[in-house]
Amino acid sequence: MYSLPDLLYLMARLRDPRHGCPWDLKQSYATIVPYTIEEAYEVADTIERGDFEHLQGELGDLLFQVIYYCQLAREEGRFGFDAVVDGITRKLVRRHPHVFPDGDLYGVADRHSLEEAAVKQRWEALKAEERAEKAEVPEQLSLLDDVPAALPALSRAVKLQKRAAQVGFDWPEALPVVDKLREELDEVLEAMSENDPEAVAEEIGDLLFVVTNLARHLKVDPETALRSANGKFERRFRFIEQALREAGRPIEDCTLEELDTLWSEAKRQEKDALGCG
Repeated sequence: MYSLPDLLYLMARLRDPRHGCPWDLKQSYATIVPYTIEEAYEVADTIERGDFEHLQGELGDLLFQVIYYCQLAREEGRFGFDAVVDGITRKLVRRHPHVFPDGDLYGVADRHSLEEAAVKQRWEALKAEERAEKAEVPEQLSLLDDVPAALPALSRAVKLQKRAAQVGFDWPEALPVVDKLREELDEVLEAMSENDPEAVAEEIGDLLFVVTNLARHLKVDPETALRSANGKFERRFRFIEQALREAGRPIEDCTLEELDTLWSEAKRQEKDALGCG
């Protein structure tokens, strides 16, 4: 059975200047990023679908992305895979003093326990210390400094909101967020009435941000919820297409009312299937 050293060796061979793969030799950090994002989403999708038979393979694809970046960095004399492993291990030991009280990975932990809230509070405090250490200008340090700009917009909105909530900049419960949602929807309608495309885009953004805030207050991950909604839409639309194929009718020739009737049938069949299960 192959092991991690074999994978590192394979990556080095792929990037060998004389005998490596032409495609791999052309790649850079930037060109690999889209594949990394795609592989991360494929892992998430596999887990959401409960397809654990293929999870191993998807995790391998994601691991290979890390190996790729490490190979590029090693070629430039920046760091290697071992340094990445060392760095993340040290950081996690440091952030879990309740498990590693002496800062020793293999030390014997004491038997005291902490409530989850206390553990989370300590974790955030340690992260704040790390942000302060990284800040070039300490006086300009922000809670939002290390929220990655490349995150999907919904996920980044949640992280920004959670950070602001740490210092009390947040609604105390979900109902005031619903009121804010109605307010933002009214502003979208106003921008539409003024026929101002830029204002409409801005107000739609505000509306999505508040929807994300509502999801956070209701303990719903908006990214996951939207992926689920996408999947539901896709299933029902495919049902419409299949029904029309069987009827020998082009979808373009159908009225919206006819399509909506088929959509309702797709919903009904989904509910019946769930009921039978």
